[in-house]
Formats: sequence, C-alpha cells, structure tokens
Amino acid sequence: RNTLQGLLNLGVVPILNENDVVAVDEIGEVFGDNDRLSALVANLVDADLLVILTDTDGLYTADPNLDPDARLLPVVERVDADIEALAGKDRNPWARGGMATKIDAARLVTTSGITMVMCHGMTEDSVLRAARGDEIGTMFRPAAEKLEARKRWMLGAVSHRSAVVVDQGAAAALRQNNRSLLPAGITGVTGDFERGDIVYIVAAGDRRIACGIANYGSADIKRIRGVRSGDIQDTLGYHYGPEVIHRDNLVLI
Repeated sequence: RNTLQGLLNLGVVPILNENDVVAVDEIGEVFGDNDRLSALVANLVDADLLVILTDTDGLYTADPNLDPDARLLPVVERVDADIEALAGKDRNPWARGGMATKIDAARLVTTSGITMVMCHGMTEDSVLRAARGDEIGTMFRPAAEKLEARKRWMLGAVSHRSAVVVDQGAAAALRQNNRSLLPAGITGVTGDFERGDIVYIVAAGDRRIACGIANYGSADIKRIRGVRSGDIQDTLGYHYGPEVIHRDNLVLI
C-alpha cells in the first residue's frame, strides 16, 4: 500500500500484471489472472472504484454470442449463486481469466465495500465514464458498509487452496447468528495449512461462505472434526480454545 501510494504521489501510474514475478504455481500460490489481482490491489489500497475492461459490454443473462435474447445487466446488487451461474465458459482458449474470474473479483471488492464496473474496453472514454458514475456496462454495487481494515486484509490474504468444509447447521450458524466455527460442525479439510493461516469456509456444493484465521492447523482439524469443543483436549492432548475459527477472526462472503 505504501509503495503504491508513494508512486501515485510522484505522479507515476503503477502497472501490475499477473505473471511469474507476483505468482508462482510451484510454491502453491497463484492469483490466476489479472481480474483477481486487480481486486486484491483495490482491496489493499481501499479504492473507491474498480473498473475491469473486457471484450463484452458487461454481464449478460446469457452468452450474447449464442443467445439472441441475452440481456445486459446494468446493475448487480449482490454477487450470489445466481450471478455466479451466469459466468459460463470462456470462448478464448488462451485466456486465464474469463467471466468467472471477473465475477469472483466483483464478489471480493463488493464484500469489502468497493464498487466495481465491468465494461467494454473499446468503448470510447469507458474508464472516464465509469469514474464519473455514468451508466456504462455492469455496475456491481458494494456492501452497505465498508469492512474494517483487518477484515479487508483477511479477504486479501486468504489462501485459495485451503478450506474447512462445514455442514448445513454450521453454515447457518455462521451466516445467520454470527457464531464462531466449532469443530462439531466441520466435515472435512482441503489443503495443508498451519495455525494462524487464513482459509476459506466452504458449505455444501463447494460454496465459499466465509474466510477466517484458523485457530488450529489442518492436521489437527482432521482429528477434531465432528468433535465437541469440550473433547478437543482429550483428542489432541492440548487445545488452543473451543473455536476452530473465532467469530472476531471471520469474514462472511
């Protein structure tokens, strides 16, 4: 953040590109595309607006190249499962991004309280028009309130290869009752991570519902999943508290 702000103060426009300098597959961390990278940067600098330019006029109800009845969505109030289902498949075999990654970027920034506009890169003055708030492309509205800085940091630092899988009861407790994640509601673990790492919480259908700071590593969670909090000590021989992820260290997505 300080580096980017310093460059802007000097009149320099930073250009960031997803490549081997900022992402390495071999070490298990890759942003995957410039869409997600732009969302992480927007989150990092607490931007007011993220503009993503593409080769379509925005998000459609269907692929406009295949469906003549496809309609442009001028506004998306919330990135939910229905919106994610509109991503379809990318027609460009050389592209690493596509509509799915743009929707993923929108989900990240809007959760953080940042507006995103997706529009055609060849439209005249597209960036200027988006910055002015003109009607162009598809606007993804931000959450009602901006997340506090610590929770924005968690969203930006979460590992995309690690997750805790929960049952329906735990998912409902997290989303509706602002509860901590307890081991009793955990059904599985994906990836390897240590205590203190930031991981996703995944519900049925591989649906990401939250992320948070793990109070136990993946090896420990595999041993205590489905166990009552009071039995953690007997199962592991030690404990770091009753919660696998405390509600104060958790962000709903």
